[in-house]
Amino acid sequence: MTPFERLHPAVQHHIVNSLGWKNLRPLQEAAIDPILAGEHALLLAPTAGGKTEAAVLPVFSRMLTDDWRGLSVVYVCPIKALLNNLEERLSRYAELLGRRVNVWHGDISQSERSRTAREPPDVLLVTPESLEVVLVSRRVDHRAFFKDLRVFIIDEIHAFAGDDRGWHLIGLLDRLSYLSGKTPQRLGLSATIGNPEELLAWLVGRHGGSRRVLAPGASGASDADVRVDFVGRLANAATVISRLHRGEKRLVFCDSRSQVESLAAELRSRSVATFVSHSSLSADERRRAEAAFSSGHDCVIVATSTLELGIDVGDLDRVVQIDAPSSVASFMQRLGRTGRRTGTTRNCLFLATTDDALVRATALVRLWREGFVEPISPPPLPYHVLAQQLLALSLQEGGIGKWVWSEWIPNLLARGGISNQDITELLRYMVDESILFDEDGVLGCGKEGESRFGSKNFLSLFSVFNSPPLFTVLHGRSEIGQVHRITFQMRDRSPITLVLGGRQWIVKYVDWDRRQAFVEPSELRGRSRWLGTGQPLHFTLCQAVKSVLVDDAEDDCLSKRATVKLEELRGDYGWLNPTTTSLVRDQSGVRWWTCGGTLVNACFANALVGSNSAARFDDFSVSIEKAESSAEDLRSRLLESAFCEAVRIPEKMGQTIAEKLKFIECVPPLLRYKMIAARHTPMADLEWIANQPIRTVISV
Repeated sequence: MTPFERLHPAVQHHIVNSLGWKNLRPLQEAAIDPILAGEHALLLAPTAGGKTEAAVLPVFSRMLTDDWRGLSVVYVCPIKALLNNLEERLSRYAELLGRRVNVWHGDISQSERSRTAREPPDVLLVTPESLEVVLVSRRVDHRAFFKDLRVFIIDEIHAFAGDDRGWHLIGLLDRLSYLSGKTPQRLGLSATIGNPEELLAWLVGRHGGSRRVLAPGASGASDADVRVDFVGRLANAATVISRLHRGEKRLVFCDSRSQVESLAAELRSRSVATFVSHSSLSADERRRAEAAFSSGHDCVIVATSTLELGIDVGDLDRVVQIDAPSSVASFMQRLGRTGRRTGTTRNCLFLATTDDALVRATALVRLWREGFVEPISPPPLPYHVLAQQLLALSLQEGGIGKWVWSEWIPNLLARGGISNQDITELLRYMVDESILFDEDGVLGCGKEGESRFGSKNFLSLFSVFNSPPLFTVLHGRSEIGQVHRITFQMRDRSPITLVLGGRQWIVKYVDWDRRQAFVEPSELRGRSRWLGTGQPLHFTLCQAVKSVLVDDAEDDCLSKRATVKLEELRGDYGWLNPTTTSLVRDQSGVRWWTCGGTLVNACFANALVGSNSAARFDDFSVSIEKAESSAEDLRSRLLESAFCEAVRIPEKMGQTIAEKLKFIECVPPLLRYKMIAARHTPMADLEWIANQPIRTVISV
């Protein structure tokens, strides 16, 4: 019997007759037997590779065969836009089988949520933050609502696992399992990653049962058309896009919202039908843009990483990347948006506007061709997430037993590496600070906890990340999107103009108390601003950048312009050595080129501050201004400091990182330092760099 024949007859029938599929994709076929057997699994395939159907069709088959009733499946996505996109597709499958799918997030009306609570669907589509809302809500009978749970499906799991939202998710899955009294099957969906077995172990945790990684038929580098061009300016990139591949649908990725808006304005000034999508546009604005792009031809949509995550914008012809993303994994997500139609090829054109972007794009392509993908490592010691879970549990249960709460979130504690001693210190601190109260062994939200997190029915408790204070931009009653307040800071008496949604606006009035700005269309060029920091580059990518600069290999992905520019850069960096790090001395001081990444260089810079020199760092080097020591002395000190306690991230940098963590005020200072040090001291990379020979270069 084939895997397809093991599916419930109704599922087989609708695959063939209602959906009109002639066959299943490799992943969809490979997933049937393990999922029908109840195994935990991680399903890997490129964007638009059929992962969703690979998971839900066997789950629907189990639902029919075993006659599951009530809420059987919780399907978690990282963003609301992806939930909305999935709802129509999954609802169609469910309706064919006589079942029901509902979505729950902040844009859903209270009446719809109340109906869902009264009449649970078979499948609930939800974000982690909305799951927290459901669990804490007094309007939902949690035990009745979740008593029939059988399966968790986590879409785009890589978008969770690398940061604290992943720990929040693990805590939520633990709590749902405890409520249901079962061990629901856990299915993760992801694009290709570097450490799938570790990611699956993290998802499943201490739960028993078989587990496996499913990744058949993965596409390699040989079946994709990838090119790198150097254009020097964003305006030149707009010119290339406007003239290239006319008549086709092009998705252009940028790595900042400001760049998205600037490029969209440039394209529209060249009469290109252009749409915009990023997280600071209103939901209606994004939906209109994505729908218009999906149904159009000869058009461009300019987006941030929000369109990496599987949102359907129709069949694409081309993907264009301005400059370069921060990881190979991100590039692969974007590349996977193309090549979906029979007879088409995956493709991506990099348009580098700076020298750094050109080298980084070339390095990314090299690593991708070599089969490298960054591993995903959940950040260790999530003490602040544990604090959030304690507060949420106390609200959910109306008080939680001091000696039993840990039974609710065992995997968060075990997989997060949190010891019993750490737990004792955290609890003592939260009680001493009145964030929690302890009354006869029952923990509840204390006065300070209510003061800090209780505003608007504990709204701030539902997520583990901070959102910057943004101003809503309104044209009449229509919301366009949000920008940071610095957009409205006037330097002179000239009108304030901004660009949002790819259109120019003039600000008529700013309501500072309500954080609203009222605008009208304008012909004047404007600029919108958001605060944000770039992602630190992975150690392997930094080393690949060095390889691009030091060798003479011909990269057949480069255009003539890119080849010429890269040769110039190789001449500028001719002193780099492939087998050593380089210590460069000139009149301003010494610069040590490690190509080790931001965290490595921050740690070494901190170790060197003990001298009378100021140390600065970036992804590729450590700079020591006005260093009086000889290059040999500095080299010796660098080697001596490599394995001592001094090699930690700078205290100021650690404080800055800690301040950005939500609920960090719930964590005692010593545990804060322990957590930051564990997360941001890459000892293996530090050791590797410290063991490399150091070559001294004078007066470059």
